Parts: sequence; C-alpha cells; structure tokens
Amino acid sequence: MNKIDIINKVKGFDVKEYRKDFKEILKETVRVLEIENDISLSLTICLSDYIHDLNKEYRGIDRETDVLSFAIEDGSDEDDILDMIDFTGVREIGDIIINLDRVKSQSLDYGHSERREMCFLFTHGLLHLLGYDHMREDEEKEMFTLQEEILRNLNINR
Repeated sequence: MNKIDIINKVKGFDVKEYRKDFKEILKETVRVLEIENDISLSLTICLSDYIHDLNKEYRGIDRETDVLSFAIEDGSDEDDILDMIDFTGVREIGDIIINLDRVKSQSLDYGHSERREMCFLFTHGLLHLLGYDHMREDEEKEMFTLQEEILRNLNINR
C-alpha cells in the first residue's frame, strides 16, 4: 500500500484537507508511470524560514524556495533501486518539503487556488523523487507534461 507520512510544522494549519489529494496524486502517479511497487515517502509542510535553512544547508542556495525534494534513489540504477525495496515490498523514495508561505503567494500570483498550488508542488516534488528533472528543455517538457496530466486526471487544475 502506498504511504505518505505527513509532518506539519505550521502552527494553526490543518493539513487534513489535503491528505486525500496527496493520496490520490500518489496513486495516479503510480498508475501513469506504471510503477509496480508500493511507494512510501514523507512530506513536510513548513514556512519560509525552515525551507530557507534547508535550501542553504543542503543545496548551498541562500534563499527560500517553494518545494524541496530529497530523493533516496538519486543517481541509483535499476538494480540499486530493487535493493532498496524493503522486506514488505515497499519502495521508500524520499522526502518532500513544501513551503506554505509560497503556496499562498504563488496561488495569488498565478491566479488559482491554494489547493491547486499545493497539489502542483506535491506532484512536482513527487516526480523529482521518482527521478524526473527539468535541467534540460527536453526533461522539463517531459516532467511538466506529466505534472499537468496527473493533475488534470484528478481534476485539480483550478
């Protein structure tokens, strides 16, 4: 069974309203990408100062960002990935950190709901954990097409 451990570091923010969305996005991503193993990951919801510290410490970038992904499988080949599947058959893929401050500001900037922005950032982080990137134009096209397909399939586009 796919699993998301959610850590909420934002006092007064109720993550319950997003749990169903996150589970559906994970399930749809597994379907679209035809992943055979169950997936497990952690998700942390935080504010700008927390993600700024992580971005500086782990990426050497001294500013906040909207989402960070720390992939366990980063740089692993298929045999390594198979070795990382635990005895229950679950594939632990890593951690996503989402900045709630940026969810709020970017939803206003882009003219859509906070729900859509939160789901977009979760999907974006999830695809990074699964090995997708957007450093080159062809990679960006593939990743962004997948993001939009997953959100469209779940009717999370507004």
